[in-house]
Amino acid sequence: MAEAGLNTRAEVLSPAEGGDVAEYFALMKPRVMFLVVFTALVGLVAAPGHMHPVLTVAALLCIAVGAGAAGALNMWYDADIDARMARTSARPIPRGRITADEARAFGTVLAIGSVICLGLMANWVAAGLLALTIAFYVFVYTMWLKRSTPQNIVIGGAAGAVPPMIGWAAATGTVSLESFVLFLIIFMWTPPHFWALALLRVRDYERAGVPMMPVVKGEDETRRQILIYSLILAPLGCVPAVVGLGGGLYTVAAGFLGAFFVMFAYACYSERVGPDAERAAKNLFAYSVLYLFLLFAVLLVEQGFGLGRSSIPLFWTS
Repeated sequence: MAEAGLNTRAEVLSPAEGGDVAEYFALMKPRVMFLVVFTALVGLVAAPGHMHPVLTVAALLCIAVGAGAAGALNMWYDADIDARMARTSARPIPRGRITADEARAFGTVLAIGSVICLGLMANWVAAGLLALTIAFYVFVYTMWLKRSTPQNIVIGGAAGAVPPMIGWAAATGTVSLESFVLFLIIFMWTPPHFWALALLRVRDYERAGVPMMPVVKGEDETRRQILIYSLILAPLGCVPAVVGLGGGLYTVAAGFLGAFFVMFAYACYSERVGPDAERAAKNLFAYSVLYLFLLFAVLLVEQGFGLGRSSIPLFWTS
């Protein structure tokens, strides 16, 4: 069943032209924008040096607009998939509130504008990373991976993991090991987060012809992969303390948060039938959002208040 819809893109019928402001804002995927801006802010605050508050706000706004542009272009290309899925059928294009051409033009203008403005107000390294992220999300993930492989979320997750590096680059003009560690945390977090949702929406993805892991490889294999990624993610979440980003509070928080993540992942792996299996997947999905928010929030507090001191000796710097 999953094979049937992989290379076909049905037209969304009879869209009305010219949606209102709320519809265009919905095109930008505001919840995803919030996560992007938040993780970019952590990268920016954790970076060495100082950035003027006005430029900080301007850079974050550019990053938010760039994320919104990627979301709008994703909705333009995936309008056929969105129309078939209960979770996404109320989006502006399937509902006929905005045309596909309007969404494409809107996303294109936002993408170009956000990159140019970030380059002018911060630096072109950050702007280049933002441009690369938008292009990767649209051309690699949306147009290719999503419709062709169950590894779509694994590889495509790189786009959602770059914002801390963009924030770091906006403040410093460079990227570093520390910013790459933040990238890796989000990159490894993405598969268990989205696969937990996929377990809950497997019939939706099946009907839309999207080859998500549980559709192609089965739900048991998906649960196994979730547990594997979670076992990697938990210790990886502690690495900022090793590279000097996190202090004692972060180290303790990362340890506890990671342990709970593994606990929820194991419950999802163990419970495979009936309401208990659905509940375990829901719990993991909900906790995964909380995990990433709290992990980065603690790092933000430590760095923002000057508390960030590595709790693990950096022997190679002595």
